[in-house]
Amino acid sequence: MTSRQIRQTFLEFFAARGHRIVPSAPVIPHGDPTLLFTNAGMNQFKDVFLGTGKRDFTRAADTQKCVRVSGKHNDLEEVGYDTYHHTFFEMLGNWSFGDYFKEEAIAWSWELLTDVYKLPKDRLHATVYRTDDESFEIWKKYLPVEQIHRFDEKDNFWEMSDTGPCGPCTEIHFDRTPDLSGGPLVNTGVPEVIEIWNNVFIQYNRNSDGSLSELPSKHVDTGMGFERLCAVMQGKDSNYDTDVFQPIIAYTEDLCGRSYRTELENPDGVAMRVIADHIRTVSFAIADGAIPGNEGRGYVLRRILRRAARYARNLGMTEPVLWKHVHILCDTMGDVFPELLERRDLIERIVRAEEESFLATLDRGLQRFDSISTAGNTVTGADAFELYDTFGFPLDLTQLIARERGLHVDVDGYTALLDQQRARSRAARKSHAQEASTEKIDAMSRFTGYNNSDTTAEVLFVQGNNIVLAETPFYVEMGGQVSDTGLITVGGSQYRVDDVRRVGEAIVHACETEVDAVVGDVATATIDVARRRDIEREHSVTHLLHEALRRVLGTHVQQSGSLVEPERLRFDFAHFERLRDDELTAVEDMVNEKIFESIDVHTEEMTIEKARSVPGAKMFFGDKYGDTVRVVFIDEKFSVEFCGGTHVRNTSEIGLFKIVSESSVASGVRRIEAIAGRTIPTWFKQRDQQSQSLRDDVARQTERIKQLEKELASYKVDELKTIIPEMVSQAQQLDGYRLAVRRIDGVEIEQLKSLGDELRSSLNSQGIGLLATVIEDKVQLVCVATDDIAKSKSAGKIVGAVAKELGGGGGGKPHMAAAGGKDIEKLDIVLKNIPNLISTI
Repeated sequence: MTSRQIRQTFLEFFAARGHRIVPSAPVIPHGDPTLLFTNAGMNQFKDVFLGTGKRDFTRAADTQKCVRVSGKHNDLEEVGYDTYHHTFFEMLGNWSFGDYFKEEAIAWSWELLTDVYKLPKDRLHATVYRTDDESFEIWKKYLPVEQIHRFDEKDNFWEMSDTGPCGPCTEIHFDRTPDLSGGPLVNTGVPEVIEIWNNVFIQYNRNSDGSLSELPSKHVDTGMGFERLCAVMQGKDSNYDTDVFQPIIAYTEDLCGRSYRTELENPDGVAMRVIADHIRTVSFAIADGAIPGNEGRGYVLRRILRRAARYARNLGMTEPVLWKHVHILCDTMGDVFPELLERRDLIERIVRAEEESFLATLDRGLQRFDSISTAGNTVTGADAFELYDTFGFPLDLTQLIARERGLHVDVDGYTALLDQQRARSRAARKSHAQEASTEKIDAMSRFTGYNNSDTTAEVLFVQGNNIVLAETPFYVEMGGQVSDTGLITVGGSQYRVDDVRRVGEAIVHACETEVDAVVGDVATATIDVARRRDIEREHSVTHLLHEALRRVLGTHVQQSGSLVEPERLRFDFAHFERLRDDELTAVEDMVNEKIFESIDVHTEEMTIEKARSVPGAKMFFGDKYGDTVRVVFIDEKFSVEFCGGTHVRNTSEIGLFKIVSESSVASGVRRIEAIAGRTIPTWFKQRDQQSQSLRDDVARQTERIKQLEKELASYKVDELKTIIPEMVSQAQQLDGYRLAVRRIDGVEIEQLKSLGDELRSSLNSQGIGLLATVIEDKVQLVCVATDDIAKSKSAGKIVGAVAKELGGGGGGKPHMAAAGGKDIEKLDIVLKNIPNLISTI
């Protein structure tokens, strides 16, 4: 069977047994901020197992895209060095939600493997949990006891977490040994006997005291490694030798001009296996919305890309090549996972941009590595940190290069320096607002500002300039939205509040002056409403901007940070290149269109479980969410986002939106600065003033340039006047007059006329002068004649005759005239022939 046939056979087998064939969940678990990547088929059914959700079916099957590069499921370092570990793989799975259980699950596993896939029964081994007698007895119907093995919790008991649903599992292993001697090798982690399928029976709940209790509903969760199954089915010892990977490896061979070697220790073989694996991981992650960056899953993705780029360099390829493999993946897997075809261009552009960025520093980083002192065969933590901080080498890449050279890396030293850098960064970002107290404030404030602009409440705490009330409408800076300002009135006095912060459960108002109040007093807190409305406009339009960016650029766009102030907004987002003018225009137009549609903005509080199920809801990896969250809706089909900030009631309140700038703030992170609402008229006025000032500056500079040009011309004429005496002394004595002729290139016509005046004056009497120059591929001529011969030898007639010889024309007064010509090549000849031309006039 081909890999396509193997996959399709699995799905058809379970579809025939009443299973709903569901699509693979994305490898980016947008609905679960606790998870970097989807790493198992059960992730999309996690809520069912936890009892917080349900489906309209009780049986399901699929092929799930999985990425394992972090936490306990981290196979990155093994990739390329063995035959069966991958960072990306498909998990074929079938599930029962309170429907069938062990009997059917084991029976169908056996039927599919032996009757349909025709795997030899004597090569199959089953493992069960040491006390799971039920599964052991079921397996005895299909296998001899010698091929059924009991193991403890480490291998055959599955738990989601320290408490919650759990249960025993039974695994199916395939014996590859020539003499069927693999029984003792089961669960030893060797390729000779390899696990291909795991059936998890979720039948218990782990209580907080560690005890187990039976679940009222029992579930089945199975997973079979697709790539391993293909290797077994196609009679290959290595997953990389199957038709899943071979088209990619063959293309790598073509690019580098080297042949793939299957020996595990062969460096070219290792490199090609790494590239084949990593391009799958990167491509599927980008297709599902991830983008390389410096934090979280973005950094994991960047590490994988750079690791692959390093191995490509080992194959002698010095230009970006990883992106060229994407079309092979689209050809081989695009029919099953159409998102590859839909986003092929995006994947290629992102991968290429990342490669180009890293390759720019890779050589310098390798040179620095070569210069590192490795006393005791160890790369110090300081050197490893420098490679990371200066040359962009992730730690695992430094470890990889060290491994190739028989060296070790001081990971602890590196980690300590990295922690110090992060601590410095956090300290730099720390607010400089006045601290209320280093001691804990034993008070709790309730925020009323979603619906109120002023609140009267009891004073719970007073210290210097700081006051805490039982209730307050003042918003505390969070999620990018800045804090409110306003007034607190207590005891007949008003105090200006210029900062608000949270200390524990208390909202502390920092006033400009010391507050004269005591605990138990009644105070009224009033926010600056106009300022709050400006902030709300900027905040709501930020949500519109976020969605517009995703629709124009792609779903890989994710918020990386934001700042919402009364006069402006700043929005940082994941993207790999500068936005084109047409893209910025499209984003701006889309946002303004939503403003003009006058869409009602409404907010709902709901449980986190319900919020995660809201279609299109944006939540962000790493954000901490409580049991209850606020979800802001701006047209359910456009923008739905988890957010605790304050917003306009209708998009029409925003007024207008304008992007002011777009720039880069880090590799893979772009920044848009924009304005909305009342700020825009002021901005346009400032622009008009700036434009008028610029126009005034241009006019002044133009006038200054003209003045300088005149001065320069004057200086140049003065310099050229020094040749006039020479011209006069060398003038030809002809019949009744003297003739002075000179070609002077590089001067303007006005300068030439000034020289003509000087020449005419120096000739004094009985003299004719002719000056020529070439300006912008044209001949310019000036002729002068002294007054006593101007009537008989007119300068106008003379210059006209000369110009005619040069394919041009002109004329003027008898004593001075100017003309022009086109034939530059004839100029010198014509100048020599001027006496003859004059004689004909």
